[in-house]
Amino acid sequence: MEIPSMLSIVAALWVVLVIAGIFEAVRHWALVRRIPVRVHVNGTRGKTSVTRLIAAGLRSGGKRICAKTTGSAAAITDPEGREFPIYRISGANIIEQMRTLKRMAALKPEIVVMECMALQPQYQSLSELRMVRSTVGVITNARADHLDVMGPGENDVALALAGSTPVKGDLFTAERDLLDVFKNSCHDRRSELHGVTEEEVGAISEDTMKRFRYAEHAENVALALNVCEHLGVDREKALDGMVALEPEAGAMQVLHVNYFKREIVFVNAFAANDPESTGRIWENMLEKYGEDRRKIVLINCRADRPHRSQQMAEDAVKWSQADKYLLMGSGTFIFVRNAVKYGLDPEKLLVMENAHMTEITETILEESGSSALVVGMCNIHGGGEEVARFFQNRAIKEEDV
Repeated sequence: MEIPSMLSIVAALWVVLVIAGIFEAVRHWALVRRIPVRVHVNGTRGKTSVTRLIAAGLRSGGKRICAKTTGSAAAITDPEGREFPIYRISGANIIEQMRTLKRMAALKPEIVVMECMALQPQYQSLSELRMVRSTVGVITNARADHLDVMGPGENDVALALAGSTPVKGDLFTAERDLLDVFKNSCHDRRSELHGVTEEEVGAISEDTMKRFRYAEHAENVALALNVCEHLGVDREKALDGMVALEPEAGAMQVLHVNYFKREIVFVNAFAANDPESTGRIWENMLEKYGEDRRKIVLINCRADRPHRSQQMAEDAVKWSQADKYLLMGSGTFIFVRNAVKYGLDPEKLLVMENAHMTEITETILEESGSSALVVGMCNIHGGGEEVARFFQNRAIKEEDV
């Protein structure tokens, strides 16, 4: 009896794998087609917020919706609006999108709204073209973040995000500076581009924003309203659903704390981790709460996000100066090195590399004097969430921004 050669065994295994792959792809495409409308949300900032806003607006308009977010706390929302956390045994993987769509299809939704979880440019395109196959794409904005993966510049970030443009669908975006990139991607994939205008953002009044139970951005609301209207939901009806949303884990909060005779305004802006958004928040908070208060920046660094620390340091020297810069987390030396290089006074820096939360909060109290504004920024994970929870549990008042 002739023994099969190793080459023939490998060839046979390769054929089996190819057939299995084709079968899986066909089965997934059949599953996806059972969901009439698929909304795929991507962008640098606000993906989770916009995903939740769109889902809430559509649900308020009577649509049967499932949604998935992958932000500070990954979760699936069922057609009844109930949110279920996603537990990951071995970390995040974009294959999760296929499993999630299978679970959603079983609930027979009219529409699914999914936040893109890919960072690598090739995976963003793969996630759209092979997994979600959206009918409606959403790109919130394109800013200078994750430059180590999508960079080196903002234009490169926009090109990477353009990989999630749908084929023969509709693409909505609030990005204006790099709109030409998305015009090209829509032309290439034969989709229609819908840009949010400054007038549409301006039409979202202060009174409307005050209806939200957490700090939201008018651009996000305008973008989500346009998507809801496109999918057949009245804008006012959609807005009613949006303002009823509970804050998500990474939502920006302004907390007023009276702790050991210290009056502290603590701003949880850890999730705003690109320098442009963070700078806006810092200046806005200074204008609203900075007068006659000691001004403290709390920067949560991560050793696995070195480019983010570097960018934040380079931009922080351009902002209105704080009285103190407290550095927590890991890889803080990257921020220190670049901040000093670009002109930040080293005497204002206080490094608490890998410090325990108790040490961090006690240091904040010591530095605060009798009254302080403290703004947490850069990363929510790696300690930021725990510090924010400390102040939230002691807040005497929580305020919308």
